[in-house]
Amino acid sequence: MNIFFITDKGEFAMKNLDSVNQYIANLAMLNIKTHNFHFNIVGAGFKNIHEYLESIYNTYFDYYDAVAELVKMQGQMPTVSVADYLKITAIKEVPAKEYPIAEALEEVRKDMEIMRDAAVAIRKSADEEDNFLLANMMEDHLAYYAKQLWFIKATLAK
Repeated sequence: MNIFFITDKGEFAMKNLDSVNQYIANLAMLNIKTHNFHFNIVGAGFKNIHEYLESIYNTYFDYYDAVAELVKMQGQMPTVSVADYLKITAIKEVPAKEYPIAEALEEVRKDMEIMRDAAVAIRKSADEEDNFLLANMMEDHLAYYAKQLWFIKATLAK
């Protein structure tokens, strides 16, 4: 999959936006989904997990903004409508209900693995096309996902 090339004007541009736009859609949906868990988490340790989930959705929003801006910097249009997000996201919605901490964190873990795997694929494609900006951004995202997956695994350990 070719993601990156130099235009005749010497600008950077992505050849194939599909994987990057899905990543953007995933981030948008995760912002909403993680808010759901943040609002509806219950159980011992509520305050710590409530605050932890807030830090995650804040990071998802920051990533959402940064990836979309990078797409624009590279001469393309990021996907920006909820209707389009729902068509391409790999993230499954969950209902509004009370979530025990373990259930919510297990879902957060699964979603974070989806994001990690998507970031790996995007980084690989970007690296092959010498799109250093996108490759480096995905490296940063991968480091974040690795650390959060470690935190979640440690929290869920019995």
